[in-house]
Amino acid sequence: MASDHTAQTTVYIKGDRDVEVTKPDVTLGDILEIECTDKQALANIKTMKIVKFKKQEQQRCVVSVLKMIACIHGKYPAMDVQNIGETDIIVTYENQKTPAPAWHMIKTIFVTAIAFCGAAFSIMAFNNDVDVTKLFEQIYSLAAGRETNGFTILEITYSLGLTFGILIFFNHFGKKRFTVDPTPMEVQMRLYENDIQTTLIENAAREGEEINVDGNRNPDSSGSGRS
Repeated sequence: MASDHTAQTTVYIKGDRDVEVTKPDVTLGDILEIECTDKQALANIKTMKIVKFKKQEQQRCVVSVLKMIACIHGKYPAMDVQNIGETDIIVTYENQKTPAPAWHMIKTIFVTAIAFCGAAFSIMAFNNDVDVTKLFEQIYSLAAGRETNGFTILEITYSLGLTFGILIFFNHFGKKRFTVDPTPMEVQMRLYENDIQTTLIENAAREGEEINVDGNRNPDSSGSGRS
């Protein structure tokens, strides 16, 4: 049993919304940041098991912070637990296998080719839709007083403007970042991740798959994708 002095002890827990683990036996220390003045209790809390995955492929489950607090109170009934993080945590287990460098290179080339071709197609579709060629011909004829040969300062500056505009908009070139602000791609990826996490948590709650203190699921139960 825990010592009596833990009755006056407060433990603070903080968890991110999405946590990835690489071992099937998941403890509170794997998914939470924990702080407590009682170092012995802190060490014990960090080793408390909360989830056990049985299958070896990637799996995911949603754990309520109430389940974690109940786990702590199971050993320290009088301890005050303060949660300063998320109320539901998505725990993803993935058996880490380092892919071959060649596979990384193939994926990089594939994504680069898709992005390049997609961007080029979008630009060409826009130019064709607004008939940029005819527009430049008319502007050049009005400004220079003669017909264009199809390769003038207008086409050159337009091409350069597209290049620099894209670089400035995306705020980086390779590993070089122009400002400290996040890039538009990073912002969109975070928004996408937040939507995915919200959907996973809501689906788990609706389907009764969330690991909670009063639910049907527990760290050793069996089911689809986790135990």
